[in-house]
Amino acid sequence: MAVPRMDTFVLLKTVYALALPPASLAVALVLGAAFALFGWRRFARWLVALAIAELLVMSFPPFADAMIRYLEDQARAAELATPRCCFDAIVVLGGGLSPAMPPEREFPRLVNGADRVWLAARLYRAKVAPRIIVSGGGYMARPDNPVTTEAAAMRQFLIDLGVPAESIVDEGKSRNTIENIRNVRAVVGNGRVALITSAYHMPRALQLAALGKLDVAAFPTDYRSLREARPWWENWIFSGDALDLSISALREIVAMKLDIRAWALGE
Repeated sequence: MAVPRMDTFVLLKTVYALALPPASLAVALVLGAAFALFGWRRFARWLVALAIAELLVMSFPPFADAMIRYLEDQARAAELATPRCCFDAIVVLGGGLSPAMPPEREFPRLVNGADRVWLAARLYRAKVAPRIIVSGGGYMARPDNPVTTEAAAMRQFLIDLGVPAESIVDEGKSRNTIENIRNVRAVVGNGRVALITSAYHMPRALQLAALGKLDVAAFPTDYRSLREARPWWENWIFSGDALDLSISALREIVAMKLDIRAWALGE
């Protein structure tokens, strides 16, 4: 099997992974050991201490809730500010399903954002739009690899939910949100779409849609800041769930502020 080439997509994914916990702690330990060998022991201690502090802070539920709620509140405001009718298509951004990987995994696997596909089916049945565009490729989806795309996985799930196959349009080339917006714009032109994605991801999706001149209305789902739904003691115990929320939020915030690739949408 051919080895995928390194490109900007892979590079950024790798940098994100190494800069955030828990990988950042491992990186700090390795670098700290190297610095200590060269006599920079104080710097090595500070590096490791900062990595531990990053891990603890991002694993603390109040911090995670504040980070994710910052994004989800924006999604709620956008949802309330837009009309609920008259769309040419419902657009579902990838991220809710993990593609099938035959023969080991014959069917797609539902992950946190699977609410996106469920909401799309509900909106279609409510006649919000006559078609659904599923947008999402897959880095491992190649002719020599049996792994399918996110679009193919969402199509299969929608059909199982009762949406007619002829009402589903696949856009299976996108590997990130920038490409989602660009490729959907190529499909719908100046048409107006109901955009579905996770609430924490919606602010960046709307930012990119504006840059890419895609006429969208926000239909966020998959809300994750649910402090009141947890037992009170879980709100004060460091956890992997809190770390996952913090990482998801931080990636979105950093991308909104610093991802210069988005500028190409406005050209």
